Amino acid sequence: MLNEEICKLRNKLNQSIASGEDYSIVYQLSIELDELIAQYYRNIKKMA
Repeated sequence: MLNEEICKLRNKLNQSIASGEDYSIVYQLSIELDELIAQYYRNIKKMA
């Protein structure tokens, strides 16, 4: 589930960059993606 969210947000970020959206939007999407990735790795660490 979290993998799907990461992929969707990564695609959205890539589209924002490609379309030349405002930097603040790209930056916000990047922060959100970083948070999801960090959550993903925290979950993996808990399962180990």
